[in-house]
Amino acid sequence: MSKSGLSWKFPREFWTANIIELFERAAYYGMFIALTLFLTREVGFTDIETGWVTALFASFLYLAPTFTGTLADKMGFRQALILAFFLLGLGYLFLGLIPTKVVAVLSLFVIMIGGSFVKPIISGTVAKASDEKHRARAFSIFYMMVNVGAFSGKSIAKPLRTELGLEYINFYAAAMAFAALIIVIFFYRDIDTTGKGKSLKESVNGLITVLKNVRFMALILIVAGFWAIQGQLYATMPKYTLRLVGEHAAPEWLANINPFVVVIMVVPITHLVRKMRPIGSIGIGLLIIPLSALSIALSPVLENITGQSVNFFGLFSLHPITVMLIVGIALQGLAESFLSPRFLEYASKQAPKGEEGLYMGYSHLTTFFAWLFGFAASGYLLDEYCPDPRTLTAEQLPHAYDHAHYIWYFFALVGLGAFLLLQIFRYVTDRIDRKKGLTVE
Repeated sequence: MSKSGLSWKFPREFWTANIIELFERAAYYGMFIALTLFLTREVGFTDIETGWVTALFASFLYLAPTFTGTLADKMGFRQALILAFFLLGLGYLFLGLIPTKVVAVLSLFVIMIGGSFVKPIISGTVAKASDEKHRARAFSIFYMMVNVGAFSGKSIAKPLRTELGLEYINFYAAAMAFAALIIVIFFYRDIDTTGKGKSLKESVNGLITVLKNVRFMALILIVAGFWAIQGQLYATMPKYTLRLVGEHAAPEWLANINPFVVVIMVVPITHLVRKMRPIGSIGIGLLIIPLSALSIALSPVLENITGQSVNFFGLFSLHPITVMLIVGIALQGLAESFLSPRFLEYASKQAPKGEEGLYMGYSHLTTFFAWLFGFAASGYLLDEYCPDPRTLTAEQLPHAYDHAHYIWYFFALVGLGAFLLLQIFRYVTDRIDRKKGLTVE
């Protein structure tokens, strides 16, 4: 026991749950970073079709836990996890084995259902396996495992893609899922889930209540503009990088810059803005995020200055697009460090008194709307400005990517729009609160 009276000792189910989470995140992010590439190159979807398929898959993966979480409570966590990882393993396996359009869509649906069970169960296990005193420590370990899994999954995706083929990323994900299934079967002990779960009807009614709250939904949709840009790490960046820089590029590794910056910066930045109003910190995040997209859009400017290679003190050289992607993705991580820690705090204050818990349960609607819009928009933008080279003639190819950077101007405008809308939201809600005699926070 430490001098503070706190301990890092937790029951076995806590550590088992965290190891399972590491495997699940490694599987998911390894597959997800390469998903748009796989659906276009191996399955045969167009960029626009891929945009819609991934938009529906990714967005509903965030909405479905609202309902599958109620089933997990009734089934028991252990049985639900066994079902979840069985579905995940099958989904990843068949996605790689039979790359046809119908099988791909069905496989992604199975993966979505399986994945939607995992997050509420694992986070629920972490909460139930720790008391109030140790909850912060418990979730710090949980989020560390999430980031370790995500980082490792994206890191291994690159050599799998270049050395073996895109389908092997799905086989790797299937292996991770089946490994997690074995851990659940032999090591995960069920915990008591009685007494606190919601019925399916209550979940639906809760969602309807939240959707009818104009103030809360306005905030959700504004902040969705941030995550729509963040989502381009998976929607646009892999194809954009490989089509413009070449097959030797590593978009999987570039995507890891974001979580690296967040891990390094989130604690000092949260401390720095601790006395600032939450909406002020959110505003800084929304001000930085369009600059991240603008940075990537300005890569042709750097290329005009340096040519096809930027030399760093004779030690190594990078393509100008890669350099600006690094800058842009790092800025995304910086923006997230300002926005994420304060968003839930501020969103909770937009909920009616006594209903904060209900509303926070639906805070993931930001990601639902962001992924739905961001991935679908990405498909159309890629098709227009950065098309699949296999669809181009020899005459079209030399100038096909002259305006590819316009994609990032579009997302810069989305981010700028979100920032301006937040200022309007702030002004309007402050006036309403002052008229009601409420403290403006």
